[in-house]
Amino acid sequence: MPTKITQVEDNERGKTLLRIEGSLTLDDALLLEKIALEIRSQMQKNLTLDLADIDFLDSESASILRKLEKEHGFELEGLELFLQNAVSEVESRNSNEIQEE
Repeated sequence: MPTKITQVEDNERGKTLLRIEGSLTLDDALLLEKIALEIRSQMQKNLTLDLADIDFLDSESASILRKLEKEHGFELEGLELFLQNAVSEVESRNSNEIQEE
C-alpha cells in the first residue's frame, strides 16, 4: 500500500496532526521529514505525527521517526506496541554502533 500523508486539524486537542497511512519505507520517511519540517516552519508550531494507520515500517524509516521525535521535537502517537519496540531497538542499535566507532 502506498504511503498517504494527510494534514488534519484536531480542534478538540488543539493540535495539528500529520496522519500517515500505508507503508513507510526510507524514501517515504525522508519525504515525511521534509514535509513535517516545512509545515512546522510555515505554521510556527509543532506537529503530532499520527502513525496508527501504518501497515509496514522498516528499520531505516523507524530511525527517521525517532530522529523526528528526539532531535526535532515532534510528538509520535498511535504506535502499536511492536512498532514502539522496533523504533526503540533501532535507536539502541544505532547508539551501540556509534559507541563502537
